[in-house]
Amino acid sequence: MVPLKDENPIQITPVVTYTLIVANLVIFLGESVVSSGQLSQFMHEFAFVPQEFSQSLRGIGTDSVFPEPLTLITAQFLHGSILHVGFNMLYLWIFGNNIEEELGRFNFTVFYITCGILASLVQWFFETGSTVPTLGASGAIAGVMGAYIFRFPQVRIITLIPLGFFFFTVRVPALFFLGFWFVQQAFNGIASFEVQVHVGSMQNMVAYWAHAGGFIFGALLAPLLGLFSRQNSARSIEPESFEE
Repeated sequence: MVPLKDENPIQITPVVTYTLIVANLVIFLGESVVSSGQLSQFMHEFAFVPQEFSQSLRGIGTDSVFPEPLTLITAQFLHGSILHVGFNMLYLWIFGNNIEEELGRFNFTVFYITCGILASLVQWFFETGSTVPTLGASGAIAGVMGAYIFRFPQVRIITLIPLGFFFFTVRVPALFFLGFWFVQQAFNGIASFEVQVHVGSMQNMVAYWAHAGGFIFGALLAPLLGLFSRQNSARSIEPESFEE
């Protein structure tokens, strides 16, 4: 299922959401114009590598000149393919603007970065010795989705569903769409700790635990930052029946 848009209008210009999208796309464009050797070195320096992070916590030096803890942030802006960055930015564009409106720009920025950090730490917890770089905005965006499902469970998501050579759209409640996405990530995380995909010339892990962890932390953290404040709660979305 591919989300196309949500039926959840906003009354602000989501400056932070747009800025994050532009930043991710610009950085990916920069990745695409360097040589494979330069890209590998760049990813090694700025992507999150669980084993090197574990070594830094024990005071063991690595061959990276960039402080390992900071890669918890820089890795959120790196992507391995056009599909990787494309789908991440699609999800951020659909779900991020509403959460930015609810939290405010400053709180949303803190929320987004924090969810990304916590998501990577969840992946690290399960893969402390992994040497495979972890990168992408998926963990942070999963946090946005975790907040969205509790704030707007009845909002309809216009969803594209492929069926062979045919495509059709349905209007799916966010509770179903995002709930299904979370269950899928959790199931895949339990099913395999070593799911591998090839990203360009690099080998990268599908960080299912980061996705699931980011989702949970987003659901927990957003209310603390004002997701259900009295002022915001006054703006509600009326539930309606499921329609194709």
